[in-house]
Parts: sequence; structure tokens; C-alpha cells
Amino acid sequence: MSALTLSKIPKRLTAAPWRALMTRYISTTYPLQQQAQEASEFYRQEHRELQNSLKKLIDTEINPHVDRWEAEGQFPAHEVFKKLGQAGFLGVTKPEEYGGLGLDYTYSIAMGEALGNVTCGAIPMAVAVQTDMATPALARFGSDYVKEQFLAPSISGDLVSCLGVSEPSGGSDVASLKTTARREGDDFIINGQKMWITNAFQADWMCLLANTSQGAPHKNKSLICVPMDTPGIHLNKRIDKMGMRSSDTAQIFFEDVRVPAKNIIGQEGMGFTYQMLQFQEERLAAAALTLAPLEICIRETIKYTKDRMAFGQPLLNNQYIHFRLAELETEVECLRSLLYRATELYVGGEDVTKLASMCKLKSGRLVREISDSCLQFWGGMGFTNEVLVSRFYRDLRLVSIGGGADEVMLSIICKYMGILPQPPKKKK
Repeated sequence: MSALTLSKIPKRLTAAPWRALMTRYISTTYPLQQQAQEASEFYRQEHRELQNSLKKLIDTEINPHVDRWEAEGQFPAHEVFKKLGQAGFLGVTKPEEYGGLGLDYTYSIAMGEALGNVTCGAIPMAVAVQTDMATPALARFGSDYVKEQFLAPSISGDLVSCLGVSEPSGGSDVASLKTTARREGDDFIINGQKMWITNAFQADWMCLLANTSQGAPHKNKSLICVPMDTPGIHLNKRIDKMGMRSSDTAQIFFEDVRVPAKNIIGQEGMGFTYQMLQFQEERLAAAALTLAPLEICIRETIKYTKDRMAFGQPLLNNQYIHFRLAELETEVECLRSLLYRATELYVGGEDVTKLASMCKLKSGRLVREISDSCLQFWGGMGFTNEVLVSRFYRDLRLVSIGGGADEVMLSIICKYMGILPQPPKKKK
């Protein structure tokens, strides 16, 4: 109760009536306050239960093996995806008729946050390729045939997918890709190459973006489901990356690869549009996946600096260090609020391209800032491979590059703000 409200209570009330009045006030207002708090929370009990179930699976089936998989340079995608699929985590938002849970996208964000508790960046990224990059357009626009052949077994974890958009000549500039899929009877004949393909050596199929006509670059592309055992597909050597060590990545060549035309997703020529829509979920997922690692970096750094003694006191006692950690924690909460707002609007049917780009931009820059600041407080230990902060420092650097570089996100945001310079019109 406010001071103004208290001042209006007559002073002649005795202690007994006062207690009765307060009892009635608390009994009537507390449920309302509780309801308001529950309504203001982004996650409900069902979201929390999903997250807790996933965290248990991560603690028992994934994290105990991460160090070994990082050293080996690859995690067993089929084994891990099957366990996730059996638990329902690969089809949270996908249609129930194909094995999904049919939930709204807030549950996918809840899953992304929980998935960030894996003690490396590679495995969450590989899972996100399956759930938020290769299958959203398939689930939304695909025919019953391609959903039965590719979506249902991806949801169950029987198939591992990859996304084929980036090429050696460019990644973020999707409109300029060179790979072609030429129509020949009832088939497409695919030629070209794709670069930076996550899950490349273990994937059973690819969601491929290719030019299917000679028209305008935004209207001549199609998404096609391509089985990875099709003759003519050649995988180059595994790319040796500085981070994401347990995720297999490769360049892929297509030489007269023949696939049925019925493997197309949606309408021919709509691939660019479909991929832009997929990017919305990909970029929201990228932000969700960073929240837990950022919290872990801060939490582990607090523990270390509290125990680490220097000049007769814990490092954490230095004002700069605990003030800096407070600043970083504040930034994480700002990112979380932005992500939740964008997700709510997306679930409501709004175009969140601008906000999703902001989420991607903010998360990419924040993981660099937090991992670098925290690493500094670890001193020499931070420069070893023995602490989790250094692994996140390497792994999460990709967030500002993959799925659209920071500079592309800025261009998109500027476009929606109406401040992106327009190229000069060609003289007739």
C-alpha cells in the first residue's frame, strides 16, 4: 500500500480492526498480484517443464562427453539427435501430424535457452540447424510428400539435416548465389558448390537454395530437399575452424546431381522469400542460444575471482571487476528483453525482420564483449583450453559472422529505419 493510501486510513481504527482490514486487503490483493506477475512472465510453467527436461537430458547424455567430442572434432549427430527426437525436442513447433508438438514459437525460444547449457557452442548450433534453419520453410510451405520424406524423420531424429545457402563467393549476399538447379523433365539437375555447411559429413539431406530460372535474383530461386547420398555430391575436406570444434563443417560440390522436381519446397521461384522467412527464426534462435553461455561466463568468472587471491584480497573485491560484471549482467538482461519482445510479436504474426536483426546484432556483439571481459579476469588460465570461458570465447565469435554478419544486420536495420542510402539510378 502506498503512503497516500495509508494516510487515508482513519487513526481511530484500533489494532484489531486494523489487523482485520489488512487481512482482507492481503487476501484480496495478493492473488491479483500473483496473477499479474504470472501474466508478465514470458515463460509459463509448461515452458519451464520443457526446459527442465531438456537440461536433464543435457546433463546426462551430452555434457559428460563434450570434452571428448571436442578433441575428436565431431559429435555423433545421429546418436544425439535420436535422443532429442525421442524426447520431442526436434519438433517443438512443428505440426503434430508429422510428429511435432505443435506449440507456438515461444517454446522454441525456451528450448534454445535451455540448449545453451551444453558446455560448447557447436552442438547447440548443429541442433539449431535442424530445428530453426533447415526445416521451418519445409514445415510451413512443403507438400505432404516432402514433409513425409524429410520433415517427419527429422523431427524424430532419424535424419540429420543441413542448410545449403552460403557459397565460396559469398554468404550473407544470398541474392548473388551461383548454384543452379536446371529443370529436365521431372527432375532438377544441380550444379555448383556450397560453403561453411554445418553437419556436412553427417547430414542425410540438405535444404538447398539454388537458382531455378534466369529471372530477377529475388524471384529465380527455389528451396529443394536434396538427399546427401545422391550421386554427384562431393564433400571437400573438413574445415579446420578455430572454434565450434565438435561440429563438422565442409565445402560441398554438386556435379550434375539429379533429384526429383517434387522435392521442391513450396512454389518454384519463391525460395528467396522462404529463406528470408527462415532467417527470422534462425536469428531469433541465435540470440536465444547465447543467453545461457553468457550467464555461465559471468557466473564462472564470479566464482573464480571470488576464490583467486591477489595482493591480499579476492580479485572480486576490486571495484572495477565487480562493477564490470554488474554492467555485463545488465546487458544480458537487455538482450533477453529484446528477444522476448521480438518473439511475442513474431508469435502474434508480425514481421519482426528488424527486431530479429537487432537480436542477432546485439547477441553477436555482446558475446564478444562478455567473453573477452571475463577471459581477462581469468588471467593466464583464460589463455588455456582448460576453462569453459576460453571455449566460449572461441565458439561464440561465430555469432557475429554466421547467419548474416553484423554489417548485414546493420544494413537491414537501416533499411527498416529508412536511412539506408539508395544506389543511384542508371541513366537511360
